[in-house]
Amino acid sequence: MTATLVQFTINDPAAPPRAFPIENLVIAGWTGRDAASVQHHVEELAALGVPGPSTVPLYYRAGRNLVTQADRIQVVGAGTSGEVEPVLVRGDDGLYVTVGSDHTDRDTESYSIAVSKQGCPKVLARAAWPFAEVADHWDQLRLTATIDGDVVYQDGATAEIRTPANLIEGYSATGDLPPGTVFMCGTVPAIGGIRASARFTMRLHDPVLDRSLTHTYHIDVLPIVS
Repeated sequence: MTATLVQFTINDPAAPPRAFPIENLVIAGWTGRDAASVQHHVEELAALGVPGPSTVPLYYRAGRNLVTQADRIQVVGAGTSGEVEPVLVRGDDGLYVTVGSDHTDRDTESYSIAVSKQGCPKVLARAAWPFAEVADHWDQLRLTATIDGDVVYQDGATAEIRTPANLIEGYSATGDLPPGTVFMCGTVPAIGGIRASARFTMRLHDPVLDRSLTHTYHIDVLPIVS
């Protein structure tokens, strides 16, 4: 099967984007660093009828064909929503970081989180940074998401999420990701509860180097027919 191809501008917007063939999509869940944060997310999902995890963190696998950098996606039914996440991308020459959304079917999530992950596209930004440039101040990065214009939906520090090294070690026996892997690192709590929107804007901000990765996408809802 042909790999999914994504393209990132690395640091210089004037430079041609670089192509990254994607072979694997891994979605880390329940990745909060402290028990209170994890419990908050459990309660968020419990309100939607979603059962709690068997262990934390969990590493869900999903089809690489779900990875997209589109500015518009199509989903079936009105019960889906985005989640802003730091995303690691393993290229042939090392590790990169971008921002992405683990867009998820919340209705399906009520009976199987693993199946729900396969139900929606996973949207990535079109720019990335070499991970080495942010490794020494990772905890100072900030994740934000707004919906339907300027409604703040998520706002939190990457310090709330387990470190990339910790997450990778929990997933890989070698402590590294194979080239061609997209690795979604988990999210921060939603403000006002998890809910759908027609537009989702995500941002990863680096206050030390004063730069941001951003991407906006629109959600088109397709009808559920039987």
